[in-house]
Amino acid sequence: MTSPHANIPGIDRLLRDPAAMTLMSQYGRLAVVDALREAVTTVRQDLLTKGSVETDSRLRIINLADASLAQAHAPSLVAVFNLTGTVLHTNLGRAVLPAEAIAAIANVAAEPSNLEYDRVSGKRGDRDSHLERWLVRLTGAEAATVVNNNAAAVMLVLNTFAKRREVLVSRGELVEIGGSFRIPDVMQAAGAVLREVGTTNRVHLRDYADNVTTRTALIMKVHPSNYRIEGFTAGVQETALAALAKEKAIPFVIDLGSGTLIEFGSLGLPPEPSVQATLASGADLITFSGDKLLGGPQAGIIVGRRELIERLKKNAMIRALRVDKLTIAALEAVLRLYADPTRARTRIPTLRLLTRPLADISALAQALLPAVRTALHAIAQVETIACLSQIGSGALPVDVLPSMGLALRPVANVVRGDAAADLSLRLRELPRPVIGRIHQGAIILDLRCLEDPAAFLEQLRFIRAPSAISA
Repeated sequence: MTSPHANIPGIDRLLRDPAAMTLMSQYGRLAVVDALREAVTTVRQDLLTKGSVETDSRLRIINLADASLAQAHAPSLVAVFNLTGTVLHTNLGRAVLPAEAIAAIANVAAEPSNLEYDRVSGKRGDRDSHLERWLVRLTGAEAATVVNNNAAAVMLVLNTFAKRREVLVSRGELVEIGGSFRIPDVMQAAGAVLREVGTTNRVHLRDYADNVTTRTALIMKVHPSNYRIEGFTAGVQETALAALAKEKAIPFVIDLGSGTLIEFGSLGLPPEPSVQATLASGADLITFSGDKLLGGPQAGIIVGRRELIERLKKNAMIRALRVDKLTIAALEAVLRLYADPTRARTRIPTLRLLTRPLADISALAQALLPAVRTALHAIAQVETIACLSQIGSGALPVDVLPSMGLALRPVANVVRGDAAADLSLRLRELPRPVIGRIHQGAIILDLRCLEDPAAFLEQLRFIRAPSAISA
């Protein structure tokens, strides 16, 4: 009698199959061989369990290998629809880059570039030169340098000027932001000594003045980032701290956090101190992020007095913290857009989304409603809903922007357990995951950040039907 195992082809035979050859051209021979071996093992296990094997086990083996290879080689980092209502969502990559920045990245990624090459002298150049001229022009600073994020910028400043020395910071500014990033921890890692002044809710100029000693290296002011203290409060103006620092002959540093190069009030947005205004208040150095309100790539930008920037560039840490050519290309493209504020408002996605008119978002919600209802009729009830967007990433934490969205309420008895969580999962399983937020048993899809409604609607046909849901 012929053994059932005889119907299972060997690896050599499978590799000669045209379908397997196609897989090898896509994934390489070694990967295909491994996938075929795993598939053959699966088929043999089925044989032991069921006592028989398909007539065309070759086809099943190749299909199993194909599915396994596709899953293993699928990119982990994928585009999503950010319908959370948070424009600068840290978990979703913060700022979306303008087309000009994307083109700049592609340009320098595909060919060698003059990253650290001076085309005039033919000698080694400074990678900061590509960005410094724009930052000086736009902010009014004497000089600038860029590192890989704002935490790195703060650490570099502290390590350069305050290693084993004291830094005066108000107790109300000892913030913790996402990922357990804490100012006291950063100070400790940089080798600086924290000297807290004032109380959590009130600090006065005398609190700083009384704590300046021969061990004091810096006076530092930290943007509150993701919270606001209200009620019985008192603070010290930057101009007063700048004057005190100048009197004591120590630098005054401001960690501005998000950082913006445009007056938010002129855009109809809640006020936020610009880099230019902060420099004008007397700060010697300012640090801020590239991928928050600026709308660029992840980066930590430091602007200020030339002599201080030059000292930062001589710190051995700068090589470990520097940005690469892709970041420089993208950030330079974004900075060029700021040369024309009107153009920046429309070309930089962060500014465009933050200033998107409510009437436009409402019109989009009404236009999408019929199609979404049709696509999800067996899964959820759909209606338009007024909602509130937020800027995100620690910028203007208590200020919100009126918006419109779609509320998806799961149909009763479709699933057991948490129906909203299940519906949220099915939206995340789509080819381009849809990320909303759950509120009072419904999925809220805030439409402020939806700029490709056609792509959003087209993929709804792939959503898992209720019959595919396990009880």
